[in-house]
Amino acid sequence: MNRKLIYSLSFLVLSLSGCTQNQTDNTMVEKKLTPEEKHVILYKGTERPYTGKYYDFWEKGTYFCKMCEAPLYESTAKFDAGCGWPSFDDEIPGAVRRITDADGHRTEILCAKCGAHLGHVFEGEGFTSKNTRHCVNSISMVESPPRRGFMIKRKNY
Repeated sequence: MNRKLIYSLSFLVLSLSGCTQNQTDNTMVEKKLTPEEKHVILYKGTERPYTGKYYDFWEKGTYFCKMCEAPLYESTAKFDAGCGWPSFDDEIPGAVRRITDADGHRTEILCAKCGAHLGHVFEGEGFTSKNTRHCVNSISMVESPPRRGFMIKRKNY
């Protein structure tokens, strides 16, 4: 088998594996995604640094998955790491799944509900007391689901 074919097949397998866990009926949502959103969310791409809507966005509230609208992060966990992407030191419990990235070195983060690619998580950098940085593509999130109004605040129970 020639090398080009092997690389093409490997890319195809990796691309298709991104949104298989607990997929709800995301067909309609996928059709509404722009080509750039599909590149990041479905095919594990990365948006350019310092260009995302939420990099320098500091409103209080909750960030939701662009694909399935599951709550992912609270604004209280957001901090400026100076890396060019929104950074969070904690996720909403059970909202984010971690897997070893295809490169074998980084840890990819996915929406636990639908498997949408969010970005990567890094530990041991010392930015916050939690020593964790979720580096998230803005394009993978919305600050509020379209049907729910602006920035729903979670109650502390």
